[in-house]
Amino acid sequence: MKAIYLDKLVASPDELRVRDAPEPTLAPGQVLVEVFAVGANLFDILMVQGKYQIKPKLPFAPGSEFAGVVLRVHPDVTRFRVGDRIFGAASYGCYAERAAVDADRCLPVPGNLSFDEACGLYITWPTSYAALKLRAKLQPGETCLVHAAAGGVGLAAVQLAKALGATVIATAGSEEKLEVARRYGADHVVNYRDPEWPKQVRALTPKGRGVDVVYDPVGLLSSSLSCVAWSARLIVIGFAAGQIEKIPANRILLKNASLIGLFWGAYEKNEPKVFFGIWNELLPLFESGRVRPVLYNQRFIGLETMPAALAAIAGRQSHGKVVVTVRKEDRGRL
Repeated sequence: MKAIYLDKLVASPDELRVRDAPEPTLAPGQVLVEVFAVGANLFDILMVQGKYQIKPKLPFAPGSEFAGVVLRVHPDVTRFRVGDRIFGAASYGCYAERAAVDADRCLPVPGNLSFDEACGLYITWPTSYAALKLRAKLQPGETCLVHAAAGGVGLAAVQLAKALGATVIATAGSEEKLEVARRYGADHVVNYRDPEWPKQVRALTPKGRGVDVVYDPVGLLSSSLSCVAWSARLIVIGFAAGQIEKIPANRILLKNASLIGLFWGAYEKNEPKVFFGIWNELLPLFESGRVRPVLYNQRFIGLETMPAALAAIAGRQSHGKVVVTVRKEDRGRL
């Protein structure tokens, strides 16, 4: 089969090439999937450079998120059958025509979604949902500030916050990205490259009281503390800006604020019931159409386009989810 297959680490995703790779073998608990679409992620770039916490033994195929059709199941797997449309994630191995994946980390593709839409669900959407519902306990009528709102997790957070009944103020770094956030439900948009953005955010809240919840995958906590309400909850998702902030504790005290971290990937080990159970709430939202995956409008067709897809992420030029179509879907989008 064909795959992005590494026998040595690379300095840049530009060096990734499609080549012949060995067929995957099924271990207990696994299914063999014909991969139709894969998600591109920043951590994939780190992995092929040897900079990620997961360091596969060479040679290996990178790639975590996928959607496709079950080709074969291990005899001990009863959840899926040959021909099922599924999506999910593996630690690596999905930038390939076929992948062996753990059945426990797979879910059925909602009938109203394509493979391209489904392949980016497994990591992005539960991250945003757990942050807002589980950790921040966002309530109807509250105001939620979503940073980097045109990114993958950001657009998910905008839609989910609206579904939870909140007013959403979205930030991004360009007018194009602000328009994307507005298109997918943001009530107000603010450019965080404007030094006065915290004042603008506060002015958009009732009586200038500030926001109740901050969703931050960037590293804007210090500035955000200038526009939060009493007893606000600030959720730390990541550090896309490249620096880890140091926040003076007195500022948290004076706002009676809660600074809350979310490491969604660690829930699978530490709280597996929560990790898998959250899909019981998420899947109905997709099936009802209340939320919808957003794909980057530049399309990448074929595994050979993976370097360009990863470059779009590294260059922070993308919005929504960057997806590579490995094989076109015969049945078309429903």
